Amino acid sequence: MVKVDKESICSIGSVLNDKNRPLKERFRALFTLRNIGGADAIECINQCFRDDSALLKHELAYCLGQMQDRDAIPILVKVLEDIDQEPMVRHEAAEALGAIGCTEVKPILEKYLKDPIIEVAETCEIALGRLKWIDKKEKLNDNNPYASVDPTPPAATKNVAELKVILMDESESLFNRYRAMFSLRNLQTEESILALAAGLKGKSALFRHEVAFVLGQLQHPCSIPFLAENLRDSAENEMVRHECAEALGAIATDSCIEILNEYLKDDKRVVKESCEVALDMCEYENSPEFQYANLLKE
Repeated sequence: MVKVDKESICSIGSVLNDKNRPLKERFRALFTLRNIGGADAIECINQCFRDDSALLKHELAYCLGQMQDRDAIPILVKVLEDIDQEPMVRHEAAEALGAIGCTEVKPILEKYLKDPIIEVAETCEIALGRLKWIDKKEKLNDNNPYASVDPTPPAATKNVAELKVILMDESESLFNRYRAMFSLRNLQTEESILALAAGLKGKSALFRHEVAFVLGQLQHPCSIPFLAENLRDSAENEMVRHECAEALGAIATDSCIEILNEYLKDDKRVVKESCEVALDMCEYENSPEFQYANLLKE
Protein backbone atom coordinates (compact mmCIF):
# COMPACT_ATOMS: atom_id res chain seq x y z
CA MET A 1 0.00 0.00 0.00
CA VAL A 2 1.08 3.57 -0.69
CA LYS A 3 1.99 5.73 2.32
CA VAL A 4 0.01 8.98 2.18
CA ASP A 5 -0.59 11.58 4.90
CA LYS A 6 -4.02 11.81 6.53
CA GLU A 7 -4.75 15.28 5.11
CA SER A 8 -4.30 14.01 1.55
CA ILE A 9 -6.48 10.98 2.24
CA CYS A 10 -9.24 13.16 3.66
CA SER A 11 -9.01 15.44 0.64
CA ILE A 12 -9.53 12.46 -1.67
CA GLY A 13 -12.33 11.26 0.62
CA SER A 14 -14.07 14.60 0.26
CA VAL A 15 -14.17 14.08 -3.51
CA LEU A 16 -15.65 10.61 -3.02
CA ASN A 17 -18.34 11.90 -0.66
CA ASP A 18 -19.27 15.01 -2.68
CA LYS A 19 -22.58 14.33 -4.44
CA ASN A 20 -22.07 17.42 -6.57
CA ARG A 21 -18.97 15.97 -8.23
CA PRO A 22 -19.35 13.93 -11.44
CA LEU A 23 -19.66 10.22 -10.74
CA LYS A 24 -16.53 9.46 -12.76
CA GLU A 25 -14.49 11.72 -10.44
CA ARG A 26 -15.93 10.02 -7.38
CA PHE A 27 -15.02 6.61 -8.83
CA ARG A 28 -11.46 7.73 -9.42
CA ALA A 29 -11.31 8.96 -5.83
CA LEU A 30 -12.62 5.61 -4.57
CA PHE A 31 -10.03 3.58 -6.45
CA THR A 32 -7.29 5.93 -5.31
CA LEU A 33 -8.37 5.28 -1.69
CA ARG A 34 -8.36 1.55 -2.38
CA ASN A 35 -4.80 1.77 -3.63
CA ILE A 36 -3.72 3.80 -0.58
CA GLY A 37 -5.37 1.51 1.97
CA GLY A 38 -5.34 1.85 5.76
CA ALA A 39 -7.81 2.96 8.42
CA ASP A 40 -8.29 6.53 7.17
CA ALA A 41 -9.05 5.39 3.63
CA ILE A 42 -11.50 2.78 4.94
CA GLU A 43 -13.31 5.40 7.01
CA CYS A 44 -13.65 7.72 3.99
CA ILE A 45 -15.18 4.82 2.06
CA ASN A 46 -17.47 3.93 4.98
CA GLN A 47 -18.93 7.46 5.08
CA CYS A 48 -20.11 7.05 1.49
CA PHE A 49 -22.49 4.15 2.19
CA ARG A 50 -25.12 6.83 2.93
CA ASP A 51 -25.12 7.78 -0.75
CA ASP A 52 -28.15 7.22 -2.98
CA SER A 53 -26.20 5.67 -5.87
CA ALA A 54 -26.42 1.87 -5.72
CA LEU A 55 -23.64 1.65 -8.29
CA LEU A 56 -21.25 3.70 -6.20
CA LYS A 57 -22.08 1.81 -2.98
CA HIS A 58 -21.58 -1.49 -4.81
CA GLU A 59 -18.09 -0.32 -5.80
CA LEU A 60 -17.39 0.79 -2.22
CA ALA A 61 -18.02 -2.75 -0.99
CA TYR A 62 -15.98 -4.23 -3.84
CA CYS A 63 -13.00 -2.05 -2.99
CA LEU A 64 -13.18 -2.90 0.71
CA GLY A 65 -13.06 -6.58 -0.20
CA GLN A 66 -10.10 -6.11 -2.52
CA MET A 67 -8.21 -4.26 0.23
CA GLN A 68 -8.49 -7.39 2.43
CA ASP A 69 -8.29 -5.34 5.63
CA ARG A 70 -10.02 -6.82 8.69
CA ASP A 71 -10.96 -3.29 9.81
CA ALA A 72 -13.56 -3.27 7.03
CA ILE A 73 -15.43 -6.32 8.36
CA PRO A 74 -17.83 -4.47 10.73
CA ILE A 75 -18.69 -2.02 7.95
CA LEU A 76 -19.45 -4.79 5.46
CA VAL A 77 -21.48 -6.78 8.00
CA LYS A 78 -23.61 -3.71 8.67
CA VAL A 79 -24.22 -3.24 4.94
CA LEU A 80 -25.15 -6.91 4.45
CA GLU A 81 -27.58 -6.75 7.39
CA ASP A 82 -29.23 -3.54 6.14
CA ILE A 83 -32.27 -4.65 4.14
CA ASP A 84 -32.80 -1.05 3.03
CA GLN A 85 -29.61 -1.26 0.99
CA GLU A 86 -30.07 -2.28 -2.63
CA PRO A 87 -29.60 -6.02 -3.39
CA MET A 88 -26.49 -5.41 -5.52
CA VAL A 89 -24.90 -3.52 -2.61
CA ARG A 90 -25.70 -6.23 -0.08
CA HIS A 91 -24.45 -8.88 -2.50
CA GLU A 92 -21.15 -7.07 -2.92
CA ALA A 93 -20.76 -6.72 0.85
CA ALA A 94 -21.16 -10.49 1.24
CA GLU A 95 -18.64 -11.13 -1.54
CA ALA A 96 -16.21 -8.70 0.09
CA LEU A 97 -16.48 -10.55 3.40
CA GLY A 98 -15.45 -13.70 1.57
CA ALA A 99 -12.60 -11.85 -0.13
CA ILE A 100 -11.14 -10.66 3.19
CA GLY A 101 -10.96 -14.31 4.14
CA CYS A 102 -11.52 -14.27 7.91
CA THR A 103 -13.38 -17.28 9.30
CA GLU A 104 -15.01 -15.14 11.98
CA VAL A 105 -17.61 -13.98 9.42
CA LYS A 106 -18.93 -17.48 8.77
CA PRO A 107 -21.94 -17.09 11.13
CA ILE A 108 -23.11 -13.87 9.45
CA LEU A 109 -22.79 -15.42 6.00
CA GLU A 110 -24.66 -18.53 7.16
CA LYS A 111 -27.42 -16.31 8.54
CA TYR A 112 -28.14 -14.94 5.06
CA LEU A 113 -27.93 -18.22 3.12
CA LYS A 114 -31.73 -18.15 2.97
CA ASP A 115 -32.07 -14.44 2.23
CA PRO A 116 -35.18 -13.66 0.13
CA ILE A 117 -32.94 -11.84 -2.34
CA ILE A 118 -31.51 -14.74 -4.34
CA GLU A 119 -28.38 -12.83 -5.39
CA VAL A 120 -27.55 -12.18 -1.74
CA ALA A 121 -28.17 -15.80 -0.73
CA GLU A 122 -26.07 -17.15 -3.62
CA THR A 123 -23.23 -14.76 -2.80
CA CYS A 124 -23.18 -15.92 0.81
CA GLU A 125 -23.00 -19.53 -0.44
CA ILE A 126 -19.97 -18.72 -2.61
CA ALA A 127 -18.27 -16.65 0.11
CA LEU A 128 -18.66 -19.51 2.58
CA GLY A 129 -17.21 -21.86 -0.01
CA ARG A 130 -14.16 -19.62 -0.29
CA LEU A 131 -13.69 -19.54 3.49
CA LYS A 132 -13.96 -23.33 3.68
CA TRP A 133 -11.42 -23.63 0.86
CA ILE A 134 -9.05 -21.31 2.77
CA ASP A 135 -9.46 -23.50 5.86
CA LYS A 136 -8.30 -26.54 3.87
CA LYS A 137 -5.03 -24.74 3.05
CA GLU A 138 -4.86 -26.35 -0.38
CA LYS A 139 -1.76 -25.44 -2.36
CA LEU A 140 -2.78 -24.08 -5.74
CA ASN A 141 -0.97 -21.90 -8.24
CA ASP A 142 -3.93 -19.91 -9.51
CA ASN A 143 -2.04 -18.23 -12.39
CA ASN A 144 -4.20 -15.12 -11.90
CA PRO A 145 -2.79 -12.41 -14.17
CA TYR A 146 -5.10 -9.71 -12.81
CA ALA A 147 -4.03 -9.23 -9.17
CA SER A 148 -7.70 -9.43 -8.16
CA VAL A 149 -9.05 -11.21 -5.09
CA ASP A 150 -11.49 -13.61 -6.73
CA PRO A 151 -14.63 -15.11 -5.11
CA THR A 152 -13.24 -18.62 -5.67
CA PRO A 153 -9.95 -20.24 -6.64
CA PRO A 154 -9.73 -21.52 -10.23
CA ALA A 155 -10.40 -25.15 -11.08
CA ALA A 156 -7.36 -27.41 -11.39
CA THR A 157 -8.00 -28.47 -14.99
CA LYS A 158 -7.02 -26.30 -17.95
CA ASN A 159 -9.04 -28.20 -20.55
CA VAL A 160 -11.45 -25.70 -22.14
CA ALA A 161 -14.05 -28.29 -23.13
CA GLU A 162 -14.15 -29.75 -19.61
CA LEU A 163 -14.30 -26.32 -18.03
CA LYS A 164 -17.17 -25.22 -20.28
CA VAL A 165 -19.19 -28.29 -19.29
CA ILE A 166 -18.79 -27.39 -15.60
CA LEU A 167 -19.46 -23.70 -16.30
CA MET A 168 -22.78 -24.43 -17.98
CA ASP A 169 -23.93 -27.27 -15.69
CA GLU A 170 -26.86 -25.86 -13.70
CA SER A 171 -26.77 -28.92 -11.40
CA GLU A 172 -23.22 -28.06 -10.27
CA SER A 173 -22.66 -25.82 -7.24
CA LEU A 174 -22.11 -22.15 -8.01
CA PHE A 175 -18.76 -22.43 -6.23
CA ASN A 176 -17.53 -25.05 -8.72
CA ARG A 177 -18.97 -23.19 -11.69
CA TYR A 178 -17.13 -20.06 -10.54
CA ARG A 179 -13.94 -22.11 -10.28
CA ALA A 180 -14.39 -23.15 -13.91
CA MET A 181 -15.04 -19.52 -14.81
CA PHE A 182 -11.78 -18.29 -13.32
CA SER A 183 -9.79 -21.10 -14.92
CA LEU A 184 -11.19 -20.13 -18.32
CA ARG A 185 -10.32 -16.50 -17.64
CA ASN A 186 -6.76 -17.33 -16.66
CA LEU A 187 -6.20 -19.22 -19.94
CA GLN A 188 -6.72 -15.95 -21.86
CA THR A 189 -7.32 -17.61 -25.23
CA GLU A 190 -10.08 -16.78 -27.70
CA GLU A 191 -11.43 -20.32 -27.25
CA SER A 192 -11.66 -19.89 -23.46
CA ILE A 193 -13.20 -16.42 -23.81
CA LEU A 194 -15.92 -17.68 -26.15
CA ALA A 195 -16.60 -20.51 -23.69
CA LEU A 196 -16.98 -17.91 -20.95
CA ALA A 197 -19.31 -15.78 -23.05
CA ALA A 198 -21.73 -18.72 -23.25
CA GLY A 199 -22.18 -18.23 -19.50
CA LEU A 200 -24.04 -14.98 -20.15
CA LYS A 201 -27.03 -17.23 -20.83
CA GLY A 202 -26.89 -18.96 -17.43
CA LYS A 203 -30.01 -19.02 -15.23
CA SER A 204 -28.47 -17.18 -12.26
CA ALA A 205 -28.24 -13.39 -12.54
CA LEU A 206 -25.37 -13.46 -10.07
CA PHE A 207 -23.53 -15.93 -12.29
CA ARG A 208 -24.16 -13.88 -15.45
CA HIS A 209 -22.91 -10.75 -13.72
CA GLU A 210 -19.65 -12.46 -12.73
CA VAL A 211 -19.14 -13.73 -16.29
CA ALA A 212 -19.49 -10.15 -17.53
CA PHE A 213 -16.99 -8.99 -14.91
CA VAL A 214 -14.31 -11.47 -16.00
CA LEU A 215 -14.91 -10.65 -19.66
CA GLY A 216 -14.15 -7.06 -18.70
CA GLN A 217 -10.91 -8.17 -17.10
CA LEU A 218 -9.95 -10.01 -20.28
CA GLN A 219 -10.64 -6.97 -22.50
CA HIS A 220 -10.93 -9.08 -25.67
CA PRO A 221 -13.01 -7.70 -28.55
CA CYS A 222 -14.47 -11.14 -29.36
CA SER A 223 -16.74 -10.80 -26.30
CA ILE A 224 -18.27 -7.46 -27.40
CA PRO A 225 -21.34 -8.91 -29.20
CA PHE A 226 -22.24 -11.05 -26.20
CA LEU A 227 -21.86 -8.23 -23.69
CA ALA A 228 -23.79 -5.85 -25.93
CA GLU A 229 -26.66 -8.33 -26.25
CA ASN A 230 -27.15 -8.54 -22.48
CA LEU A 231 -26.77 -4.79 -22.01
CA ARG A 232 -29.40 -4.15 -24.67
CA ASP A 233 -31.88 -6.58 -23.07
CA SER A 234 -34.18 -4.37 -21.00
CA ALA A 235 -35.57 -7.49 -19.27
CA GLU A 236 -32.09 -8.48 -18.04
CA ASN A 237 -31.25 -8.00 -14.35
CA GLU A 238 -29.82 -4.51 -13.89
CA MET A 239 -26.84 -5.94 -11.99
CA VAL A 240 -25.91 -7.92 -15.11
CA ARG A 241 -26.50 -4.99 -17.46
CA HIS A 242 -24.33 -2.78 -15.26
CA GLU A 243 -21.46 -5.27 -15.36
CA CYS A 244 -21.77 -5.65 -19.14
CA ALA A 245 -21.51 -1.88 -19.50
CA GLU A 246 -18.39 -1.70 -17.37
CA ALA A 247 -16.85 -4.62 -19.29
CA LEU A 248 -17.45 -2.77 -22.56
CA GLY A 249 -15.79 0.27 -20.98
CA ALA A 250 -12.72 -1.82 -20.20
CA ILE A 251 -12.52 -3.18 -23.78
CA ALA A 252 -12.85 0.41 -25.02
CA THR A 253 -13.07 0.00 -28.78
CA ASP A 254 -14.96 2.50 -30.95
CA SER A 255 -17.89 0.07 -31.13
CA CYS A 256 -17.94 -0.15 -27.30
CA ILE A 257 -18.10 3.64 -27.05
CA GLU A 258 -20.97 3.70 -29.55
CA ILE A 259 -22.91 1.04 -27.61
CA LEU A 260 -22.37 2.76 -24.26
CA ASN A 261 -23.55 6.10 -25.60
CA GLU A 262 -26.84 4.43 -26.56
CA TYR A 263 -27.59 3.74 -22.89
CA LEU A 264 -26.45 6.96 -21.21
CA LYS A 265 -30.12 7.79 -20.63
CA ASP A 266 -31.34 4.30 -19.73
CA ASP A 267 -34.44 3.99 -17.54
CA LYS A 268 -32.40 2.09 -14.93
CA ARG A 269 -30.20 4.44 -12.95
CA VAL A 270 -27.53 1.84 -12.26
CA VAL A 271 -27.24 1.10 -16.00
CA LYS A 272 -27.11 4.77 -16.93
CA GLU A 273 -24.43 5.49 -14.32
CA SER A 274 -22.45 2.40 -15.35
CA CYS A 275 -22.34 3.67 -18.92
CA GLU A 276 -21.13 7.05 -17.67
CA VAL A 277 -18.31 5.45 -15.68
CA ALA A 278 -17.55 2.99 -18.50
CA LEU A 279 -17.09 5.85 -20.97
CA ASP A 280 -14.59 7.39 -18.56
CA MET A 281 -12.78 4.03 -18.53
CA CYS A 282 -12.78 4.11 -22.35
CA GLU A 283 -11.14 7.51 -22.23
CA TYR A 284 -8.45 6.13 -19.92
CA GLU A 285 -7.86 2.99 -22.01
CA ASN A 286 -7.26 5.20 -25.05
CA SER A 287 -4.97 7.62 -23.20
CA PRO A 288 -1.30 7.48 -22.15
CA GLU A 289 -2.27 7.43 -18.45
CA PHE A 290 -0.44 4.73 -16.48
CA GLN A 291 -3.10 4.25 -13.80
CA TYR A 292 -6.87 4.68 -14.05
CA ALA A 293 -7.36 6.18 -10.61
CA ASN A 294 -4.66 8.36 -9.15
CA LEU A 295 -5.91 11.59 -7.58
CA LEU A 296 -2.58 11.96 -5.79
CA LYS A 297 -1.14 13.57 -8.90
CA GLU A 298 -3.78 16.33 -8.86
